[in-house]
Amino acid sequence: MSGTGMPAGLLAGCDEVGRGTWAGPVVSCALILDPRRMPAGLADSKTLSPRRREALDAAIRGACLDLCIGIASAAEIDELNILQATLLSMQRAVAGLRLRAALVLVDGNRAPELDVPARAVVGGDASEPVISAASIVAKVWRDARMAELDRLHPGYGFARHFGYGTAQHLQALRQLGPCAEHRHSFAPLRRLREAGAAHAADPA
Repeated sequence: MSGTGMPAGLLAGCDEVGRGTWAGPVVSCALILDPRRMPAGLADSKTLSPRRREALDAAIRGACLDLCIGIASAAEIDELNILQATLLSMQRAVAGLRLRAALVLVDGNRAPELDVPARAVVGGDASEPVISAASIVAKVWRDARMAELDRLHPGYGFARHFGYGTAQHLQALRQLGPCAEHRHSFAPLRRLREAGAAHAADPA
């Protein structure tokens, strides 16, 4: 252990985005920053403007010793539930690192089972720079992926709301029905399905 209470060796951060959306994957990033090239201005990705996130994303990638994105698809979320799918995406991200960390700091109150030591940090995306960096990269990556899905599944507005439960998204679901990227197990999707079934059974 070092004098700061942290183990000697490489420190990794891990965070996820997209846990509460109605569509798209949950995305985790695991990364190891070069402590000699720590980007300035790291913060919780949710507090940053899109332009600032993108600028920091480039700086973070330039300062990384290692980085990996892990995802769990909408189908996996429906199969496993959102908590287990989130932990799976984190496991995939950490497993994809080429370098072995001495410790992985994970945002939240629960760390996934990993083959390296891990510590959950509540509010870590605001207090631990390495987790902040992971949250920013994950957010930028997922937003870009949702823009791709918007082109593949037009009409839902994925490039604007990124799969979150907006009034626009709900209206599109009522008009178009869900697509393959929707999380059918989530309550709003279940309610729409049940309403549709009830209407089909009693069209009057």
